Amino acid sequence: MPITLDKKLPAVDILRSENIFVMDDVRATHQDIRPMNVLILNLMPTKVATETQLLRLLANTPLQINVDFLYMASHESKNTAAEHLESFYKTFEDIKDNYYDGLIVTGAPVEKMDFEEVDYWEELTQVFEWSKRHVFSTLHLCWGAQAGLYHRYGIQKVELCDKLSGIYDQAVVRPESLLMRGFDDRFLAPHSRYTDIPLKEVLEKSNLQVIARGNEVGLSIIASPDMREVYSFGHLEYDRDTLAKEYHRDVKAGLDPDVPKNYFDGDDANTEPRIRWNLAATTFFSNWINYAVYQETPYRLEELEKDISFYGYL
Repeated sequence: MPITLDKKLPAVDILRSENIFVMDDVRATHQDIRPMNVLILNLMPTKVATETQLLRLLANTPLQINVDFLYMASHESKNTAAEHLESFYKTFEDIKDNYYDGLIVTGAPVEKMDFEEVDYWEELTQVFEWSKRHVFSTLHLCWGAQAGLYHRYGIQKVELCDKLSGIYDQAVVRPESLLMRGFDDRFLAPHSRYTDIPLKEVLEKSNLQVIARGNEVGLSIIASPDMREVYSFGHLEYDRDTLAKEYHRDVKAGLDPDVPKNYFDGDDANTEPRIRWNLAATTFFSNWINYAVYQETPYRLEELEKDISFYGYL
């Protein structure tokens, strides 16, 4: 089954050109089934690219999924046209009375700032608090994962000596986790960040379980035992050329970045990189939407309010 999108969203034509099944909102109204409702809080500056990356992965499930996009009204976007946000995005005020099966919180290029210095931090924490009663499972990505851990548990990020950028090896620590179903013992994933989350802090301040980690990347994926909280510090959603674009952008900005590790053949930044994480990405997102969301979420999402104590949030 497909994801259901506004037929005018730019990602629709891109996904259809890749033979990915999407259904526009007009056709979807004629199907008498209960679709999954997923909210994507897109904090990335290149919003259209991130939309396409995430929708491509969500479309690889057998479920019909309605997707809403959320942006932070307290932040002025410099890289996405206001018309695009007005046409395809909602504000927190628009969705605060809604309920969702799943929420995805993306990364953001604000890692070197203290959390409270981010101009939309207060609004973001409102979303985190609201999600406890209005969302069944939340998937946090990269900085979104660090922000969620800091807000919920007081776990602070630490700055790395050099930017972690490239394709890195990770090991599955808990193969029994449904999030890892279909994974080999090891997998590759893109990482692109300046900060890290200490394992010691996670173990001392939370009951979160380490699902995957790597020698170079440290923690890769952690989750609560019930999978209502999932934190991924890599970028499995990245396209083939996303790291290349970031690298060339930083070169033009005079930042003298290192070439992303294990990415370009022979470390030649003029070559097309090989994509080696697509299977892991597809499997991970399919597992999240199926096992963390679809198999457990109540049929009537309003029940999230009355079942809040059962799910451990009070």
